[in-house]
Amino acid sequence: MAVPGARGPLPKAEFDYVFSRVPRLTVEVVVFEQARGVVLSHRDIPPNIGALHIPGGTVRWGELVTDAYRRVALDELGVALEPDELLGYIEYPSHFENDLDSPVGLAFRARPPLPGAAELPAGCDWYQTLPPALYAEQREFLARQFGLRAGNLAPSCNSFAIDPAGTGSENR
Repeated sequence: MAVPGARGPLPKAEFDYVFSRVPRLTVEVVVFEQARGVVLSHRDIPPNIGALHIPGGTVRWGELVTDAYRRVALDELGVALEPDELLGYIEYPSHFENDLDSPVGLAFRARPPLPGAAELPAGCDWYQTLPPALYAEQREFLARQFGLRAGNLAPSCNSFAIDPAGTGSENR
């Protein structure tokens, strides 16, 4: 249930102005099951279109964190999910170092039942190993939380370099 006064996405210019001065609160939709691994999604909005990431998005003004989680799960995964345990937070120095913004993500594990591969939209899938194209901060978080390891995918890399070309507001 949205809080009265909750607002939708900010216009890009306002988003860029505000979040160039203060950290941006986000939610991370962590869908994990020991037998299947973790659900990752290819980004379809700037920056870094095509990069793999934990589905997530910005908490809007006046929006409850749990409502933001539900909205982002539906927007990015096409399924209704409920937040379960708060796993921790993820800070993204790679964003700040590339002059984007400074997000801090609250990572909640999804409560079962979890979606099957056929229920996920194009660009989303279950991964049992962590691909090199996953944001370094998320790769480290998932490895720490669940013991997942990097996959043997070439090219191997230790961090994901953000390509700020086409930057825009990640305003989901």
